[in-house]
Amino acid sequence: MVKILIRKDYLCSQMYNTLILFIQRMKKLIMAAFAVGMLLSCGVGEEGETLSGLKKADFVAETEGGQTALFVLKNKNGVEACITNYGGRLVSMMVPDREGNMKDVVLGYDNINDYLSSDGNYGALIGRYGNRIANGKFTLDGVEYTLPQNNNGHCLHGGPEGYHARLWDATQPDERTLVLTRLSADGEAGFPGNLDIKVTYTLTEDNAIDILYEAATDQSTIVNLTNHSYFNLSGVPGSQVLDELIMINADAYTPVGETLIPVGELAEVVGTPMDLRQPVAIGRHIDEAFEQLVRGRGYDHNWVLNTGGDLAVLAAKALSETSGIGLEVYTNEPGVQFYTGNFMAGDDKGKHGVTYPHRGAFCLETQHYPDSPNKPEYPSTVLRPGERYVSRCIYKFTVEN
Repeated sequence: MVKILIRKDYLCSQMYNTLILFIQRMKKLIMAAFAVGMLLSCGVGEEGETLSGLKKADFVAETEGGQTALFVLKNKNGVEACITNYGGRLVSMMVPDREGNMKDVVLGYDNINDYLSSDGNYGALIGRYGNRIANGKFTLDGVEYTLPQNNNGHCLHGGPEGYHARLWDATQPDERTLVLTRLSADGEAGFPGNLDIKVTYTLTEDNAIDILYEAATDQSTIVNLTNHSYFNLSGVPGSQVLDELIMINADAYTPVGETLIPVGELAEVVGTPMDLRQPVAIGRHIDEAFEQLVRGRGYDHNWVLNTGGDLAVLAAKALSETSGIGLEVYTNEPGVQFYTGNFMAGDDKGKHGVTYPHRGAFCLETQHYPDSPNKPEYPSTVLRPGERYVSRCIYKFTVEN
């Protein structure tokens, strides 16, 4: 590099200022070129378009005093995951089908404004307590706490302003990892304690999204974090999932009352449409006159996993025989909520203007059981100062011929 020394006393003031302005403009151009180069190296086009057809510019907005953005993760196989720091949402997931074609297998929107204006949970991080708490109330250490009642008089997914509707701080240390952090303040949505949360999304080299949840509190509280991605493994936008296969490694589930709060018992799945221990089409029994299915308008229940919290043991598996794309779920959680899009109205327009139909996706939300704070017979969701909350969910995508 050649250094050019410029002495102001050799130039008139006007010439000096013009030269400095030129140097500043050149610096900006160099920095812009560097930024474009970084985008291209991450597999994102010059206009910020991802493999799934999303544009980064469409995910920039101001909210909660900060800025939303779209982050792109890629692995050596060309698999791509797009995540926004608004609600920590998995926006798209591009994986190969049996023909090697890349398919987007999660539902969502293609711009941040639709997420900001929607009360849905597409791809979202859920908390402080995933699933339902009866009557929006629980008692901890003799103190009763009142939460938002946003679902038949109950608190669902932390209330309408839960973590799915919050801005997260985001850092991307490498092309396969996104770290989201947030301090959930004492009293937020009625929950006690300042909860310091860290969620790490990792796109592994074997085509899995590995989600690690960590949290610590300064006051006794309850915690139950999960992810609410809506999956359609056919990769065909606007199709239903009734012909996709589901298997859940569980001998029991938690039956619910009329407003979908667990009644407290564990019911055996054997001899019922809730027996999903062997692969079965989602739609095979979904409309049967079985009381639990009638109450949930289909499957919307928590299964009691046989895995014992062992991450090496398969908790659930889904498969589209149309595309050959499979989804394996591994978790250290004791339960999983299987939901089949029963409350999808069939009029919601998602990515690229596609209308998502009734039962156009399914969810597998790893979790502690619903309403655990009010049912001491269930595994505890209490977190106390000095303890560390650690939950893990692995969504691994496979291909079958």
